[in-house]
Order: sequence, then C-alpha cells, then structure tokens
Amino acid sequence: MLRIPASIKPHVSISEAQSAFLEALIDDWHIWSDLGFSDLVLWVPGTDDHEFYAVAQIRPATGPTALEDDIVGEVIAYDTDNLVTQAYRSKKICETSDNSLQAGIPVDVWAIPLMVDGVCWGIVERHTNQMGLRAPGELEDHYLETAAILSEMASRGAFPDQGYHRLRGISPRVGEGLILLDKAGVVEYASPNAVSDYRKLGLASDLVGEKIVPLTQSLVSRSGVPVDTTLAARIKSPHCEEADIETDRASLFMHVLPLTNRHGRIGTLIVCRDTTEIRERDRQLVTKDATIREIHHRVKNNLQTVSALLRLQARRMKSTEAQGALEEAMARVQAIAVVHEILSYSMSGSVDFDDVADRLLKEAGDLASEKGHVDARREGSFGEVPAAVATSLALIVTELCQNAIEHGLAAGSGTVTVAAGRQPDGSLHMSVIDNGHGLPDGFAVDDRARTSLGLSIVTTLLQDLHGEFSLVPNPDGVGARAVVSIPL
Repeated sequence: MLRIPASIKPHVSISEAQSAFLEALIDDWHIWSDLGFSDLVLWVPGTDDHEFYAVAQIRPATGPTALEDDIVGEVIAYDTDNLVTQAYRSKKICETSDNSLQAGIPVDVWAIPLMVDGVCWGIVERHTNQMGLRAPGELEDHYLETAAILSEMASRGAFPDQGYHRLRGISPRVGEGLILLDKAGVVEYASPNAVSDYRKLGLASDLVGEKIVPLTQSLVSRSGVPVDTTLAARIKSPHCEEADIETDRASLFMHVLPLTNRHGRIGTLIVCRDTTEIRERDRQLVTKDATIREIHHRVKNNLQTVSALLRLQARRMKSTEAQGALEEAMARVQAIAVVHEILSYSMSGSVDFDDVADRLLKEAGDLASEKGHVDARREGSFGEVPAAVATSLALIVTELCQNAIEHGLAAGSGTVTVAAGRQPDGSLHMSVIDNGHGLPDGFAVDDRARTSLGLSIVTTLLQDLHGEFSLVPNPDGVGARAVVSIPL
C-alpha cells in the first residue's frame, strides 16, 4: 500500500490511476529487490517537476543493504547531474559509469523511469552493494538476469501488471522458491528450494527440462486430488496469476509473472511457497469452527428443551404468581437460546443483534397477546455485537421489554419500542419505550431493583458490561423509557 508521508503530501499530486499503479508496484517489488540483491527507492515528481520525493523503500532479503538509513520523505532537487533527474528527462534507464561510494562502500546505482503511455509516473532508484554480492553461481546469474528483465519491463510500464487483481496480497519471497520457464513453458532453471517443494509434491526426477504444466498435473492426479484444469491457462496468461497446487503429500502456492521484452513474451517467472503447514492449520481451524458452531446448535436445542419443560410446568401451576415466574424464566432461557442459534450459523465472533432483537420482540408480543394486544417494534440498528456481549444484551432486552409490558402497560394493550443506535464513540445506546401509565411518584431504580428480579438482573448484567442504566418518564409525559448505554 502506498502511504505518502504527511510531510511531503502537500508537495506531490498523484492521480487515482497513478496511485493504483504504484501500489501494484509496491506489492510486487520485493521480487525485483531480491533478484537484484538491491535496495529500491520509489521517487515521484513534485507538483512543479523541479523536485522529486521518496515515497517508498525496500531492502533485499537476499543480500546486505546498500542504504543504511531510511530515506522515505526525503527530497532531491531537479539536477542534471542526478540519476533520478536524468532518467526522468530522458525516459530511459540511467546508471553510474563506475562504482560510486556510499559510506565508503562501492555501490552500483540505476534509475529506472516508470513509463505509462509515454508519461513518467515515478522513478525507481536501484542500489546494489557490491561488497556484499555473493560469489557468482548459477543461482546468482539467473537472479541478476531476471532482475535486469524486470528493470526493462518497468521502464516501459509492463511491470507491475496493472491487469492483475490480487486475492492474497503479498506474493512469496524469491528465496522461498524460484522457477524460470522458457516461452514453451519448459523449466530453464529452478532454485534449490523450488526443487525441494516439488520433491514434497512427489517429484522423483529432475525439474529442469520438464514442461511445468503436464508435470504438475501428473503429480496432482497421481495423488488422487482433483486436477486444476486452469493451470495451463494461468501459466500462459499475459497477466500475473496465482495458483494453488495440492496433493495428498503437500501444498504449493505459485505467483506467476510473465517476462517480456519489446518484442513480446520471452518466458515466465514463478515464485512459489510451500503452504503445506498453512493448509493444515486452515483445515484445523475449519474443523474447530465447525465444532464450535455445532456446540452452539446443541446448546440452543438444550435450552429450547428447558424452555418447553418450563412451559409445561407453568401450565400445571394453579398459583398465578408461580405461573408468571415460570413464564418469565422461560423467556430468559429462550433469549439465551436465540443468541446460540444465531451463533451456530455465524462464521465470526460477532452477532447481528438486529435479528436477535426482532425475535425477542416477537416472542414478547406473542407472550403478552394472551392478556392484550402489544405492538413490539424495533427502530434503528444494534449492528454487530461481540458474542461475549450478545447473551447479556439479549437478557437485558428481554427483561426491559417484559418490565414495560407488565408494569408500564399493566399487562394490557399498548406499544413497546426498542430504539437502538451507535454513538460516535462506538458505544451502543438503547431505549425501551412504552406508552403506558408511566412511573409512580418517587420512583428510584436502585430501590425497585432490590425487590424486582428483572431490574436486578438488568443492573447486574450492566455492571459486568460497564454500562449505564436509567428509567425515566417520556418527554411527553406518557409512559416511560429505560435507557441503556454500553461501551463496545
């Protein structure tokens, strides 16, 4: 992600298209940096084209840095002796004629203009520490050759790939595994880590000289895992692609990047990562998630059984007071069951509480309909509520609605409205409003909570949630409202 420092933001003007291009570059330029054993600095021209500002920087994971200090936020003046200026003016790659010294260390420097439709959208300055270059070998030679290809592609806008829609974000690092293909899809070079990855997939022969698509598909089909029939299209695609390879032995993730020159396709770069352990952890997480949801489902079923038993017991009671107490207990158990039912379908650790509230209000209205018509409704939205809060909040809503029906409406007809909303500080604000008889003279919540089980439950739960509660008359003098505020 391109994040321009606040100190230089007023001095640069980057369009939406330019920003998307530079963000795509930053997503993938670690490949360029690692292949070239180079530090990369992204410079963008200022609003007046007389200054250049450093907006991003990366160091290689394959060698020592050439830039000890972080230079993001620095500015260089428009100077013909400066490589960045030369690249910007000439629209060509510029480099030092001999090793320059940085802090006494010989460093090769290139400036690569990022050309898009004839316009320079930025300059990448590439610094390579010559003191830290590894001894020449096959791996180092292929790395440097590919880095030079990417530099040339960047200078004509072919790297990064603007048509590539990333699903995973950051691609694997070069050191995790590198495969180079020729135009026909035959492996020209594979790093030792890439060979090891294919050994885990079941490869017994050499990787170099093999056609990557049929070889990979044969390894997958041999293991009995369904073959990805799109692999060939992804390897041949003119755009960057991503592919998941999986056998019964191992899993492999591929980031596929086409290599081109001015005349067309010259090969393919594949950066790969062994994802066997990641896939196994994912499978374990899916299993645990399914287990947790099954537990919520069984808890819901058990609570509904308890609620049904309380209903049967209430019907056998001759005492009206005992029957009312059992019905209230049944409503509380049912409120908790509703939360567990929704959690059994949830893939996250939160609950869409609007659904919970609507079900609780329907049950409260149905329960009160035996004595009078109650219109129970919701206004506003609770939004997503953490699972740890949802059960307590469900009980609070249930108790306050029951209190409004039993005492506010005197078990008669009327309206109960639950108004909910989020405050700017993120807290949840809820009011349970009735149009009943209002509060008696001298009413005090603390005094009533000592004798009312419902209010006692509400105040206790809100203490645990660090919330606030008040019960006040409505502004128009008709009925009352319970006001609850919970920090989320």
